[in-house]
Amino acid sequence: MINIVLFGKPGAGKGTQAEFLKEKYNLTHLSTGDIFRFNIKNDTDLGKLAKTFMDKGDLVPDEVTIQMLQSEVDKNPDSAGFLFDGFPRTIAQAEALDAFLASKNQEITATVALEADDEILVKRLLERGKTSGRPDDQDEEKIRNRYQEYNEKTAPLMEYYKNQGKFHGVNGIGTIAEVTERLNLVFDNLK
Repeated sequence: MINIVLFGKPGAGKGTQAEFLKEKYNLTHLSTGDIFRFNIKNDTDLGKLAKTFMDKGDLVPDEVTIQMLQSEVDKNPDSAGFLFDGFPRTIAQAEALDAFLASKNQEITATVALEADDEILVKRLLERGKTSGRPDDQDEEKIRNRYQEYNEKTAPLMEYYKNQGKFHGVNGIGTIAEVTERLNLVFDNLK
């Protein structure tokens, strides 16, 4: 079983790349953003709670995120592996994910970060916001707040996974095909 954590700031292309990676490597894609939106759309208790944070441009608290993610993993007991997109975002979440996977005799195989300049990503998100309808993609101040939170809370994860020998950085700027090829080189060397 292969379990990959896909990192990157909002707008770095995680969702786009995850679609290619899940098909090629037969992984179950677990996007916290998609999971949040599903729970919000279906007005679940966890969805209502997550929405209060997302509307302010804040990250959803660990306990809410972890409960949603565990539920999704449990729905896919026969999966060949998981592609975690947008999770973990903090050391506490990484430790909780490690413990959860260990309880299922699994572990994280590798973490891959799509790396890109903030200014390029802000422009991408503002463009996406014109068609996505997502309020957090339409306000530059909220976008920059998300990046500040990412830098403060998520960046330490790189060190956490580097210490385990599981971290791989990939240039996230270029055409979709170019970024996909860079990711494939990393994934192919994991097997």
